[in-house]
Amino acid sequence: MEAAVAPPSVHRQLLGLRQTLRARIIGQNTLVDRLLMALLADGHILVEGPPGLAKTKAIKELACGLDAGFQRIQFTPDLLPSDITGTEIYRPEDGSFLFQKGPVFQNLVLADEINRAPAKVQAALLEAMAERQVSVAGATHRLPDLFLVMATQNPLEQEGTYPLPEAQLDRFLMHVRITYPAAQDERRILQLVRDQEKSASPPPRETTQQPVIFRAQRQLLHLHMEPVVEEYIVNIVDATRHPGRYHKAMHACIDYGASPRGTIALDRCARAHAWLAGRSFVTPGDVQAVVKDVLRHRISPSYEAQAQGLDPDRLLDQLLLQVATG
Repeated sequence: MEAAVAPPSVHRQLLGLRQTLRARIIGQNTLVDRLLMALLADGHILVEGPPGLAKTKAIKELACGLDAGFQRIQFTPDLLPSDITGTEIYRPEDGSFLFQKGPVFQNLVLADEINRAPAKVQAALLEAMAERQVSVAGATHRLPDLFLVMATQNPLEQEGTYPLPEAQLDRFLMHVRITYPAAQDERRILQLVRDQEKSASPPPRETTQQPVIFRAQRQLLHLHMEPVVEEYIVNIVDATRHPGRYHKAMHACIDYGASPRGTIALDRCARAHAWLAGRSFVTPGDVQAVVKDVLRHRISPSYEAQAQGLDPDRLLDQLLLQVATG
């Protein structure tokens, strides 16, 4: 009798998923890694970049790799909240109402061009993201345990858009900016597309079961974090609120800083970064690797800062130079 083969470790399965995604989403390793980090940290992600950079393909491939439900929602000015959450349908045969679930009731949801829908529609999605449930006609309907929203924004075209308010931006774990791939990556993209078009059917692929993700999420919580690293996280967030304490020349550069939700998000993302790197502890380098994606949408540069050409990324760069790592 053959000996039973031990299943691969949780970490090895997630690294295999990352390798598969990177092979299919060429030139966008940052996007792939941030999607996995958001999954591990149990949060949502806002992605900003020009059209055609495989944002939709990335989350669709992730859904395939997890054998998870996926739904794309194209946000438009005429969209209604019920188009996202669902609505009550009247049944004339017995005079009752039946709740018909909307597209948000999937494991992975792509909110494409979220800033093209009016505030009520944005709020309906963001409420579902925060509460992990939808309330319609006095009844509460829970969303799936595995639930991730990836919203996109197009930075090139702002006409006819409804910018997300700061309080709603704060609901996103990360705000990731992506750009065009390098020339050598673009050649690989051409080859990949040609090979896929030649193939009659896609090759079979292994999937990572959803319970593996839940086990990985629990493992993140047990990563060791020294008190000095924890203090480093808190001080970075405090510096966004009181920049003058850390750099006198920056005292009027930030109108408001990150909320405690930003502190929690920085902790979770640093843990996810360390876990993906295969470490059992979190370092200041893990914090620095994710700090811009976690905080850039949570701080507001003042008019003085904008006049000096200081955007959130450059402000964070300056603050990091002033905050001691311990």
